[in-house]
Amino acid sequence: MSAASPAAPSPTSEAGGLIRLYRAAEPDGTGLVWMHGGGFAFGDLDMPEADAVARGLAAAGTTVFSVDYRLAPVPPAWDGADQQTDDRSGNRYPAASDDVLRAWEWATVHAEELGVTRVALGGASAGANLATGATLRLLGEGGILPRLVVLAYPTLLAVQPAPGPALRAALAAHPEHDRFGADVVREMYENYLGHSVIGAPIAAVPGLASTDELRGFPPTLMINSEIDELSVSGDVFVATLRAAGGDVDVVVEPGTDHGHLNRPEHPGFAASMARIVQRFAALAAS
Repeated sequence: MSAASPAAPSPTSEAGGLIRLYRAAEPDGTGLVWMHGGGFAFGDLDMPEADAVARGLAAAGTTVFSVDYRLAPVPPAWDGADQQTDDRSGNRYPAASDDVLRAWEWATVHAEELGVTRVALGGASAGANLATGATLRLLGEGGILPRLVVLAYPTLLAVQPAPGPALRAALAAHPEHDRFGADVVREMYENYLGHSVIGAPIAAVPGLASTDELRGFPPTLMINSEIDELSVSGDVFVATLRAAGGDVDVVVEPGTDHGHLNRPEHPGFAASMARIVQRFAALAAS
């Protein structure tokens, strides 16, 4: 992302408003269908985790399809419930997952005209869940698979195991980052699903996928925050993916807590962006 690089074109609204398209300044053939986080019920295309990430990658050569997926309702007891003005009663799973697949189809259909030959799929936090779940659906249905899956501090389990001693100690030392205990996570998934997490589909809780269900899963880059209880779910998924023979690269970004791609002023944002840019450069050269 050199200062001498030309500015990327202004983003445009595509696919009936489902996608905000960030065309690469100097396309290198790579593209990324990207989903922001927000606990399945919050977030938008203007948050840094969506917009700043997309602009940074577009400036580096990757065309980004940022997805405005449907958000689940915000329960009355949650902070921010008074800010919800639209009717989301029909937005439980699989609404957001279906939106991701629609965006993926649009991206793959229009890839050639956009100069994209290698399309990846990814997201942050709940958006990483959506990316993983959509990939599993594509894998199961025989669809076109991403060339790469990019997961930033994903949440992949509704029933989250306890963190190990080192992470537990770090959370205790930084209680302001201890925000995603088992009860909070389970409630988030129950709201997303609209019912109990028992018997939830694998595409909604990808951390439950078996080795057989993960065979053929695309190469994956996972970037976890250093102090983040949700990383436990990523660890479970990675272990199963590796047992299935998957190609997965896991990085823990030093000095970060959950959501660091939503804070461009934090050094961890630039560090993680550099990692993603490097991986796309390798994809472009493949």
